[in-house]
Amino acid sequence: MPQMSQDNASQAEFRAQVAAWMQDNRPADPGFLLPQTFMEVGSERVLEFLREWQHKVWSAGYLGAAWPKKYGGQGMTRDYQRIADEEMKRLQVPICFNVIGLGWAGPLILDNGSDYEKEKYLKGILNADDIWCQGFSEPNHGSDLGSIQTRAERDGDDYLINGSKIWTTMGNYAKYMILLARTDAQAERRYNGLSFFLAPMHRDGITTQPIQKITGEYGFTETFFTDARIPANCIMGEEGQGWRIAMQTLQYERGAEAGAAGGISILSIVMDDLLRMAAEIEREGEPLLQDPVTRDNLIKFMIEEKALQLAEKRIAIPALCRDYPNSIALSGKLRSTEFFRRMRQYALSLQGAQGSLYVGDQDSIGGGFWQRAYLNNFSTTIGGGTSQVQANIIGEHVLGLPKD
Repeated sequence: MPQMSQDNASQAEFRAQVAAWMQDNRPADPGFLLPQTFMEVGSERVLEFLREWQHKVWSAGYLGAAWPKKYGGQGMTRDYQRIADEEMKRLQVPICFNVIGLGWAGPLILDNGSDYEKEKYLKGILNADDIWCQGFSEPNHGSDLGSIQTRAERDGDDYLINGSKIWTTMGNYAKYMILLARTDAQAERRYNGLSFFLAPMHRDGITTQPIQKITGEYGFTETFFTDARIPANCIMGEEGQGWRIAMQTLQYERGAEAGAAGGISILSIVMDDLLRMAAEIEREGEPLLQDPVTRDNLIKFMIEEKALQLAEKRIAIPALCRDYPNSIALSGKLRSTEFFRRMRQYALSLQGAQGSLYVGDQDSIGGGFWQRAYLNNFSTTIGGGTSQVQANIIGEHVLGLPKD
């Protein structure tokens, strides 16, 4: 079960309202496979199903609760959005899919955008009218964003964009892209030649090609720019400030900065789910849960899961974080994504030979749920900085280790 917080009277009443609404409005089984994460939205019918659900959650006041009312939010404290998110996880309702808008572009615009940008973009992010994608990684420059080659050249009142981006989640459906491009190829420091754009996607010269994942699902695209013309006022900040803005965006993506509109972006798969599976699988006539070695391993995972939950609470208590400031925030992505990868891998090992079966096989355990979850988890260990990159960040910025 997701870890619940201690509520005051007002928050307890709000939690009860959220729970009742979610139970009453949970959509019926659509008859097709829903994504476990926002990175598997690969068809129009899935897109429209999730768009309708997100709009409904927002209309009820349970998405963007902490964003200002004038931009489509509820003007409440972040605790209320946290409560809504906890109930969504607990009740395992569908995801709110517009994650790049809700979690990265939206908070960035709230914290750094002009009044014009806030007015133009934020409400459409919340109500799911406007889907956002991210244009950072390139075919030859994934973790090394400072070397990207996509160019943005000023041409009167526009910029001409040429180049390509890869692993663009929902690029084929997005209306806008947070785009990092090179405006000065001669800059003394390569980082100083980068600029950041809130770029429209529905423009001549922009094409996308879907990429099939190892699961057989789609969700990523490669995006091509060929003399694509976007308005000059799409630039965020000024030319040369792109690296700083991109790094702040990655802080939102990695969970090190607050401000996300809320909603669940990934189906919550926790230790309770693994325990249920272990109780259902039998070895030599006995549930696996009775095997002492299995129980020992499960307890280790339970302790680690509890540690992750407590670390999230610790962030809110500055006195507990003084020894290594930002250490929990900076390490959160690495610790959580690698934990879930190992936990899901262990789930497959418990299935024995059936662990090799996949979705659609009548003999698979749970319909191939754990196989799909394990394979999809790799996207989370790569996006926003690979686990190796995250370990380097912790080494340099938390432990003070040298770069080389």
